[in-house]
Amino acid sequence: MATPNTAFNLSGLALRLVRNGFLEQEVAERLQKRSLEKNRSFFTQLTKSKKIPSGDLARAAAEEFGVPLLDVSAMDLEQMPVGLVDEKIIQRHQALPLYKRGTKLFVAIADPTNTGALDEIKFHTGLGTEPILVDGTALESVINEALDAADTSLAELAGEGLDDIDITSEEEDDKGKEEPELIDTPIVRFVNKLLLDAINRDASDIHIEPYEGKFRVRYRVDGVLHEIASPPPTLAGRIAARVKILSRLDIAERRVPQDGRMKMRLSKNRSIDFRVSTLPTLHGEKVVIRVLDSSGGAIGIDKLGLDEIQQQLYIHAIGRPYGMVLVTGPTGSGKTVTLYNALSSLNSPDRNISTVEDPVEINLTGVNQVNINEKSGLTFSTALRAFLRQDPDVIMVGEIRDLETADIAIKASQTGHMVLSTLHTNDAPSTLTRMLNMGVAPFNIASAVHLILAQRLVRVLCPSCKKPASIPEEALLKAGFEEKEFANLKIHSPVGCNNCTNGYKGRIGVFQVMPISEAMGNLIMEGCTQMDIETMARKEGIMGLRRAGLNKVAVGITSLDEIERVTNI
Repeated sequence: MATPNTAFNLSGLALRLVRNGFLEQEVAERLQKRSLEKNRSFFTQLTKSKKIPSGDLARAAAEEFGVPLLDVSAMDLEQMPVGLVDEKIIQRHQALPLYKRGTKLFVAIADPTNTGALDEIKFHTGLGTEPILVDGTALESVINEALDAADTSLAELAGEGLDDIDITSEEEDDKGKEEPELIDTPIVRFVNKLLLDAINRDASDIHIEPYEGKFRVRYRVDGVLHEIASPPPTLAGRIAARVKILSRLDIAERRVPQDGRMKMRLSKNRSIDFRVSTLPTLHGEKVVIRVLDSSGGAIGIDKLGLDEIQQQLYIHAIGRPYGMVLVTGPTGSGKTVTLYNALSSLNSPDRNISTVEDPVEINLTGVNQVNINEKSGLTFSTALRAFLRQDPDVIMVGEIRDLETADIAIKASQTGHMVLSTLHTNDAPSTLTRMLNMGVAPFNIASAVHLILAQRLVRVLCPSCKKPASIPEEALLKAGFEEKEFANLKIHSPVGCNNCTNGYKGRIGVFQVMPISEAMGNLIMEGCTQMDIETMARKEGIMGLRRAGLNKVAVGITSLDEIERVTNI
């Protein structure tokens, strides 16, 4: 049926454009009819027809819909959080993130009726969206400029020759299923470069961190974080998405933490595993990648940093046919390496060795290694029960986290098995009180635990550039040295050269090795406090972490500042 030739049949934006003199009535009616036939908005139909300059259209739309009008060409590209939204969504909807305030993302659009764009961006970012109206022609130009600038700057950071590195997910079923349409070549190169550089620098962790107006990448080298790159903030979301694709995480889910793994094959005989953790923060997803190099797991017990007496005590404890040996310390203190060196020394054809970890960080041939999977019900306790039905000689539990795991591990150690495990405590005496607080019976601790080893990792002074240090005697006494030691001290300080990082190269352990003697066992049975155990340990001549560190300072292995930083007592 023909549309009557009256302006009153027009509505909304069409009517305003006619009344403001931007469109002839007949043209407006024809466009409105065509938009209904094509099932598209009047705004879209009008834009395609090019019957009105984009600037006039933007002003009329702002007036009609009560939306603020902004000159998008005046915005700073570097400050736009483009990386929060996938490039394909930006291009498909011609919608550009302008800035983020709290949980609100302000989005530049030319079509105020395009609510689908705002809804899709809201779904993918988890943020509330607010429209900002802009000139359509200017918006198209700025979108192209912003995306091109991001690609160019990233290519400069990444360099060439990084496209074909073999990186795969740890999930066997997913191999070969990478989604090529989501791969952006400059992003691929940059992420590959981050991983390769981390390996070459012996970094243990990569931190990818978005902030408001800043985006940085840091490596943890020898236990200390160093900023190594500051890419444009607009790239944060795309880099996080690339890492998530590699580790088979859900790139559409940005509201909850996720964990995954990936593997980089460097040669036929060497590959590096990476453990990936994502965390939603105020300004985007923070990604932390743990570098798991299996080649660093078997350095030899004599290379750990134990002194002669400590080493003898440790070797004797792990060589017993049954009992429990605990290694304690904070995350990143080298507990896993210490335990794996024990496993390497015990690994022989006549022993059945099983480990359960979260996750397995070092692959060791001849050892049955199990990754826990809580989603499928494979926990530390269920794996331990299964081990006991498989005729084990040595069991390693990655971490004792709860009373159930502790009870099963202790019962295993009391029934003819050697059990190795870790706890997160500050020193050896506090480990016993931690187990008591978990609810482990005192008589079980006294009978099962044979030795506790507490440790920290300290940076080693670079042998190429370290220099003798002159430290006042008062400072030495305050640090813990005795006057009788002053004559033989060989204290050095860091300098820095091309062979090291700020004067340090590599790390070594400092240890407190505490065997559970009969006297200490009696104390535990009597319900002692941590202070009682510390007093008994001193009486028995057990060296604390601070003293072990000072011994390494005295011979020039590390600096006094480093021991102050790590032991902090």
